[in-house]
Amino acid sequence: MAEEKNIQKLIETLHPLEQKVLPLLIKHTALADIVDASGLSQVEVMRALQWMENKDIIKIKAETKELISLEKNGKDYLKKGLPENRFLIAIKDSALAMQEIIKKAGLDKEELNACIGMLKKKAAINFNDQKIEITEQGKKLLGKESLEDKFLKQLSHKTLSLADLSPEEKFAYDVFSKRKDIIKTVLTKERTTKLTELGRKIASMNLKSGDALERLTPDMLKKGTWKGKKFRRYDVKINVPAIDGGKKHFVNQAIGYAKKIWLEMGFTEMEGNMINTSFWNFDALFTAQDHPVRELQDTFYIKDPKSGKLPDPKLVKKVKAMHEHGGDIGSKGWMYKWSEDDAKLNVLRTHTTVLSSTTLAKLKKEDYPAKFFAVGKCFRNEALDWSHLFEFNQTEGIVIDPDANFRNLLGYLKEFFKKMGYPKARFRPAFFPYTEPSIEIDIFHPVHKKWLEFGGAGMLRPEVVEPLLGKDVPVLAWGPGFDRIILEYYDITDIRDLYRNDLKQIREMKSWMK
Repeated sequence: MAEEKNIQKLIETLHPLEQKVLPLLIKHTALADIVDASGLSQVEVMRALQWMENKDIIKIKAETKELISLEKNGKDYLKKGLPENRFLIAIKDSALAMQEIIKKAGLDKEELNACIGMLKKKAAINFNDQKIEITEQGKKLLGKESLEDKFLKQLSHKTLSLADLSPEEKFAYDVFSKRKDIIKTVLTKERTTKLTELGRKIASMNLKSGDALERLTPDMLKKGTWKGKKFRRYDVKINVPAIDGGKKHFVNQAIGYAKKIWLEMGFTEMEGNMINTSFWNFDALFTAQDHPVRELQDTFYIKDPKSGKLPDPKLVKKVKAMHEHGGDIGSKGWMYKWSEDDAKLNVLRTHTTVLSSTTLAKLKKEDYPAKFFAVGKCFRNEALDWSHLFEFNQTEGIVIDPDANFRNLLGYLKEFFKKMGYPKARFRPAFFPYTEPSIEIDIFHPVHKKWLEFGGAGMLRPEVVEPLLGKDVPVLAWGPGFDRIILEYYDITDIRDLYRNDLKQIREMKSWMK
């Protein structure tokens, strides 16, 4: 009793298209046959079938097939006959020269050459004193319907499936496949239907919905004509196609969250160009001009324009002195001859720390204490693998404060990583040309079972701070790689998958909800 009620409710949800198509599925299974039997368009039939599949009334099977149909020459040969047949008819009474055969049989030169090759194989013709004559074997072929003729006639009535061809049809297919514009083979999806047990029960029942209406219109509401009418039921539980709403790329969602963390901690965002001179990217950060990091295997140099302009000569002089002999702060510097030409070379920024150097150079004494951050793209000539990209995001930070110390640095980093979902991070001693003391920030990767280096941090050396600020003030600095930080949240184990341009991945990726 309960089952009958459920079936009746389901029948009342059937759309008129479904009501018309469903009874036909008892006899017809192929989409083309259902379209012919229903008198509906293919789009209408497909819509009805998909709705019924959603209701578990039918199962739709899609099978890829290679279907054969006639091309331009094939249709032409159906009317005039195959070129080889016309060739034989032209010479049946007497031998003819090639030009005479072309004219009499209505062939072009390409068709003539093809006919000669085929008829020679069949021993149907002979060459005799610059003319071609028919043989006794050739005369036997006259008026006889060949496998090729039969195949053409079949294709004139319907398309054939390559997989279903008989041996004779396959022979004719192979012959025509080598010739121009006679047949074509197209990959297509052929859909067939099968009634489920539920479908068989419903298909045999009366599906007429009588005077049931499809929709409630504004006019019906206005005039009250809806009263006493019966409306088709709607199944609100039925599965419907997924609709994907617009959203930011998941990496950009995480970047937005990171920016929010820094802003809530009182930082101001730094922004700048991706192309900078080596002066700002390296020299102002006390990276020696002969340091390996500045070589081509690590850095992308710009070809055009190759060089840029240096800033205020006073600042350039201070940086030069710091590199050559340590200026007047008691440092030895790098003890080499500093080159302006090397400092002018344009590079794609290798780290967002270039924003720190340009920001520090703009500050006056009254501007600090101050805190700045950045999240942006960096570029390095890295070998691409599961943990390295040649284009990646980095999050940068500096704190300029006469009272700042190393414990403050660790505090800022721990707070940021905790908010990003890493309550525990490892800090270990390291070396960088522009910080002292320096640390590396590591996070343990649960899948690869190894510690991942997220980037460096430390307190900027006097050799960096003094030329840029005019005096040695404590400056905390960090620049961990940001892309590695977000891998764990998105369940991604290969960093390359962050940017694989996979629309399905973007649609299905969970939103950043930290």
